[in-house]
Amino acid sequence: MALLSVLTPVLALLLCLVIGFVFLRSRETSRTPGKDKEASKLDFRPWVDQDLQDDTEITERDEDEWVDNDEEDDLPHVPYSPPRYCEETMLQRSKDFYTLMNQRRSVRFISPEPVPKEVIDNIILTAGTAPSGAHTEPWTFVVVSDPETKHQVRLIVEKEEEVNYRQRMGDKWVHDLAKFRTNWIKEYLDVAPYLILIFKQTYGILPNGKKETHYYNEISVSISCGILLASLQNAGLVTVTTTPLNCGPQLRILLKRPANEKLLMLLPVGYAAAAATVPDLKRKHLEDIMVHV
Repeated sequence: MALLSVLTPVLALLLCLVIGFVFLRSRETSRTPGKDKEASKLDFRPWVDQDLQDDTEITERDEDEWVDNDEEDDLPHVPYSPPRYCEETMLQRSKDFYTLMNQRRSVRFISPEPVPKEVIDNIILTAGTAPSGAHTEPWTFVVVSDPETKHQVRLIVEKEEEVNYRQRMGDKWVHDLAKFRTNWIKEYLDVAPYLILIFKQTYGILPNGKKETHYYNEISVSISCGILLASLQNAGLVTVTTTPLNCGPQLRILLKRPANEKLLMLLPVGYAAAAATVPDLKRKHLEDIMVHV
């Protein structure tokens, strides 16, 4: 009896600890991101576009809505013989292309002078030559030249960008951008003759309404954007790469794009304005960006 009387408080304490642990665990597992505002504030990363956070590639799928990418298992292969240059020509071409691309700058002062539409068409065609996962080509390039639509794009972007600068970004980001003399005012969205909005297709929609998996869609579209930038430079046009945070859903609705498309990048495109200026930046040297093993 004496031993039991000694153990009883200890057992009661242990029981309380176990009950408390189970209770805390149940609260953690039942918690959702939207319900715990304090946790959301701690986890909030303002430099991440909320529209791009939903990972549709790994969500549960209704098998009745999806189709496997196996319709072309017997895709024929054809001979391929790309041009091959002598070492001297190859070296010169590599130098010339570097010189061309090293002149590329982010330009925020764009001329309203018209640009031939066929040039833009060829640039988009070139961007569409990018590699993509399982050749799904998960990109949509929306080219906007209508002045009223461009202005609506500007209103949406500037409204969200002001919130970004004043609240979401944080003091450090705003401070780091100060030397580039940029803010939430985007006059070039009205002035540039073209706006190119690049959407990634998180999945494909076939003519029969079935959904098709788009593997590595963001990487594929990002590669396409790189080729697009090189094509613009090659044509003598300028742009500034913009990724307007949290504007995607509104711009998608404005441009009547389907829900499977997410805005990845927005490019104002045209000739450089006569009085255009750019920050006097220096690029890293080869030894600073390459590791040769």
